[in-house]
Amino acid sequence: MLRRAVPALLATTALLLTAACSSGGDGSGSSGGSGGATSASPSKQAAQQAPPAKGSAKVVRTVATGLNTPWGLAALPGGGGLLVASRDRGTITRVDEKTGGKTELGKVSGVSPAGEGGLLGIALSPDYASDHMVYAYFTSASDNRIVRVLYDPKKPAGEQLGAPDTIFKGIPKGYIHNGGRIAFGPDGMLYAGTGESGDRGLAQDTKSLGGKILRLTPEGEPAPGNPFPDSPVYSYGHRNVQGLAWDPEQRLFASEFGQDTWDELNAIKPGADYGWPNAEGRSSDGKYQNPLAQWHTDDASPSGLAYAEGSVWMAGLKGQRLWRIPLKGTEASADPQAFLTGTYGRLRTVVPAGGDKLWLTTSNTDGRGSPKNGDDRILEVQVK
Repeated sequence: MLRRAVPALLATTALLLTAACSSGGDGSGSSGGSGGATSASPSKQAAQQAPPAKGSAKVVRTVATGLNTPWGLAALPGGGGLLVASRDRGTITRVDEKTGGKTELGKVSGVSPAGEGGLLGIALSPDYASDHMVYAYFTSASDNRIVRVLYDPKKPAGEQLGAPDTIFKGIPKGYIHNGGRIAFGPDGMLYAGTGESGDRGLAQDTKSLGGKILRLTPEGEPAPGNPFPDSPVYSYGHRNVQGLAWDPEQRLFASEFGQDTWDELNAIKPGADYGWPNAEGRSSDGKYQNPLAQWHTDDASPSGLAYAEGSVWMAGLKGQRLWRIPLKGTEASADPQAFLTGTYGRLRTVVPAGGDKLWLTTSNTDGRGSPKNGDDRILEVQVK
């Protein structure tokens, strides 16, 4: 059953921390400086319990090459491979994480790619071991929607995806700002980052699904405990959310594209207003939740987000770098660091690979990059 949001408003107090930005970063990937974002000095107690102020990120190998507009990425359990969604082709491909071999599962029917839209985020069902369901967020001819498809690896290549079961629809679509990241949280609920589809007024309208973080049951219903009764809306006032990640304490973080001034990393609170279009970056208006870090748009244009080794790791498209934001609670405990700056071009998705490893995808075939031989690719990155 498909549900719609209902009007409500809940303002919250601002977070304590933000960042100002300059350029920089270590293109070698073995170490990094503050690289562009600075944060307020943490307390002594926070610093004692926080990860090291300086970390590192090193590409240990290229897992796969020759991918077309990779967007969503999901790791199959037990080292069974990586599922990669192609934004423009509407296909899902399994990549052997050891050999880099690629097997096309099939095409998700109903995808209508244009501009920033197409087949975007994917996520495995919390019960994947028993139901083999893959969830996908995509742009159709009329909206953005979330479906689930059965993955049957016993069938021939190209025929391994079942017919899509639409669990949620009606998210506004546009040539730009379609959001698209989906992820199951530690509570077993499905979270989706949406964009305001170029209509900035939607972000503040709690009756609209645009410019929001949504929280749903696996069946597509508004999740129990949501801040607005009978509504899937979890937070609002967003411009274009393409990154979601949780820390071990089950705190949710989200990356957000700014317009011309500030990109943001936010700690998400249920019912909170993150300001767009009335605020971009840090605001003195207490109605809006402040970002814990912010960057000039040339240095970030953030998409994917992952948590590992005490830090949030954020992939930058226009910024062409991987950001490390060390955390103490919901605050940055030290200046963010930039890695891989310009080395691999645009970076789209970052996913935990277990321990101190991340999977990282490039995004140079999306019409805004400069593809090199072998693009696009999946990288394995060791971090600390």
